[in-house]
Amino acid sequence: MGQCSDSNFKIFSLSSNRPLAEKIAESLGVKLGEITVSHFSDGEIKINIDESIRGGHVYVVQSTSHPVNDNLMELLIMIDALRRASAKTINVVMPYYGYARQERKAQSREPITAKLVANMIVQAGADRVLTLDLHAAQIQGFFDIPVDHLFGAPLLANYFLERPETFNDVVVVSPDHGGVTRARKLAEFLHAPLAIIDKRRPKANVAEVMNIIGNVEGKTCIVIDDMIDTAGTITLGAKALLEVGGAKEVYVCCTHAILSGPAVERLNQSVIKQVIVTDSIQLPEEKRSDKIVTVSVGQLMGEAIKRIHENKSVSPLFNKTFDNTKE
Repeated sequence: MGQCSDSNFKIFSLSSNRPLAEKIAESLGVKLGEITVSHFSDGEIKINIDESIRGGHVYVVQSTSHPVNDNLMELLIMIDALRRASAKTINVVMPYYGYARQERKAQSREPITAKLVANMIVQAGADRVLTLDLHAAQIQGFFDIPVDHLFGAPLLANYFLERPETFNDVVVVSPDHGGVTRARKLAEFLHAPLAIIDKRRPKANVAEVMNIIGNVEGKTCIVIDDMIDTAGTITLGAKALLEVGGAKEVYVCCTHAILSGPAVERLNQSVIKQVIVTDSIQLPEEKRSDKIVTVSVGQLMGEAIKRIHENKSVSPLFNKTFDNTKE
């Protein structure tokens, strides 16, 4: 990939995922900007931009992952600092968009927090958002500024395509009806059939029953989701694929590895052979496992940033695979 040689181009990393920001900067052939993020004694966030950004096109890398509120507030403060320091454009690079699951009113008197977060980012002064695999595509419409929405499916597909000896008789599985579009995209990349796990609760306080729509018997199943949080649903789904559907083995992949609470322990004790995730969220040491393989979105995000900066179309990246950096 070509380098960004424009002297007015700046890229900064906040606290949530500096390793990914470094990969993005490396793919662009630039260094991360100088910035100091600290806290006052009462916990308030303080940001100092340690170089001039006047008239610059600035890109800020920050996933609003755990601790969600700290990372979100840090981003808002950074946007305000950039605006007051006369940045020409402020571009938010948000590989993981926190609060995305609160994108509608599921019951009375609930907030739509994903919209509130979008409002705050716009009001703070952002000009554009670049994000990856939003939980709900309609969140793009919550912003009154341009949003470039990338997809992790090409990267995840590349991982499987590079290992034909392991993944040669596969079925792509959606863990629920809502994820069918995502699963179909991966199935197209892999030229594989599609199956769906149908979950139903016959009545209150009765255990959920899982049925498999599609033929998975004797096949290698690849379950795809946008995120894994506590891993309860995905591990039960994998068990159903083996016990109900007669699958040979189950692999799982997702873009956002939130992995809260008992998630890692559940994955380690599950029938899942391997979990392939991206580095949209930085995994601390305690959330790593021999079962978890990481592919990097650094080059994908870097290419998107370069195209945005050069006023080129981002859509070719929707079907492009990359050589992944693996851990």
